[in-house]
Amino acid sequence: MYLPRTDTISQIQEGIARRLGPQRYKTWFKNSTQITIVDRHLKISVANAFICGWIERHFAETVAAAAREVTGLDHTVSVAVDPRLLPALRKRQLDSQADFVARNPYREARRYGQEGGPPPPRLRGRFEDLVVGPANELAVSAVRRIADRVADACSPVFIHGGSGVGKTHLLQALGNHLASEHPGCRWAFLTGDEFTNAFVWAIQSRKVEAFRQRYRQLDVLIIDDVHFLANKRATQEEFLYTFNAIDAQCRQIVLASDSHPKLIGQFSEHLINRFVAGMVVRVDPPDRAMRLEILRRRAQASTAARVPEEVLAYIADHLTSNVRELEGAWLKLLMYSSVTRQPITLALARHALSDHIERTRRTLGLEEIDQTVATYFGLTPADLHTSRKTRTIALARGIAMYLARKHTDMSFPEIGRFMGNKNHSTVILANRRIERQLAADERVQRQTAAGVTEEPLVEIIRKLEAQLGKAPVEPSRSHVAESTPAGPALKPAVPRLAVG
Repeated sequence: MYLPRTDTISQIQEGIARRLGPQRYKTWFKNSTQITIVDRHLKISVANAFICGWIERHFAETVAAAAREVTGLDHTVSVAVDPRLLPALRKRQLDSQADFVARNPYREARRYGQEGGPPPPRLRGRFEDLVVGPANELAVSAVRRIADRVADACSPVFIHGGSGVGKTHLLQALGNHLASEHPGCRWAFLTGDEFTNAFVWAIQSRKVEAFRQRYRQLDVLIIDDVHFLANKRATQEEFLYTFNAIDAQCRQIVLASDSHPKLIGQFSEHLINRFVAGMVVRVDPPDRAMRLEILRRRAQASTAARVPEEVLAYIADHLTSNVRELEGAWLKLLMYSSVTRQPITLALARHALSDHIERTRRTLGLEEIDQTVATYFGLTPADLHTSRKTRTIALARGIAMYLARKHTDMSFPEIGRFMGNKNHSTVILANRRIERQLAADERVQRQTAAGVTEEPLVEIIRKLEAQLGKAPVEPSRSHVAESTPAGPALKPAVPRLAVG
């Protein structure tokens, strides 16, 4: 089993910095990431789920190219959350990430000008690699009908679910299947921010008509992370026209988001109505049988040695949230086995992964809450972690802290560190404020695509708890009486396949 030297990792990091430029490297990689390599697998450990998703979507190919240049080998790149990196994040870096996300469509638009549109995507997902089970079978079935060009395939298909449950894999599999089995089909796969980038470039270069011809004549339009269109009125209007043009010709549109369309903030009602008029299907975290099968396939692809079933069961039983967690744990175990030159056994797995499992379990609820609240308000998790105090951001941040305290066993200091290294007193005050407003049945104001809107706070909390699969129960004790860890976390609802 091949393990690179430390200087090899340093050379790869230098290659990434050279390709991205010093500012982008500092914003997304410095302090908040670690790179490890086992054989042909390159793992990027990151501080939180938002950084994980952003690097996976935007920089995975850059990392692979840097590794290829240094080692002369092609590597499979995976990104996983390691909560131990959280303390290294600083407010200035968190603010830089939020600024980068906000300005990205304009800063990055010029690179699209060289080709007149987004670069051709290199899609990794395949239907053959997809593990199908109760958590995703309805979504897979709907997408397969479009992939097979069935005449009565439903459109639009809107897939939503938490981070790392396989939405992107499914959409990429659709694109790859169309490319290999239906070469005459006109299709495009891109993310919400890439659609925005392309539209901005078209405006700047006065090629809006070419942009419209490119996308409105497609047979299948596939857009991942469509919630990134939130807060971008002009792009939403253009996308609405594109959507209508494709739909009017009875062609297909497949979309994916972290949240149900009605829970995406800063989205126009016209778009939401069109989304819910089609098939809206939720993808849930994989059940135990699916997790075991995912691990079996990773093990078969990673090592020639037989991996005991009890080892896979141990990982599957303790990491239940998403596929990224499973892959991260497996790669860590693989590396530990190589470093210690010991065969993979249950005892080794327990020793190598005990700390990893504990830390992952403790941040699981916060990551989901973080993303769900941010999407509802038309923000990104990076916005919640900044020091900004606009009305909408402050409200969203307070609600996220309140839900974290109510639905996880995290202490106030732990929640504060996760939410951008905030002081624990900030979390206590936020909880008191939200509880006081709920007790008084107050209405709160926030910015939306239609302007400032007012809504009962209790209704916002109810919607978010429903999205998180949490019953809106009253806490059995005060959440702000003391700063020690709360009692046992509420048990999550049993994962179910949900439509609509």
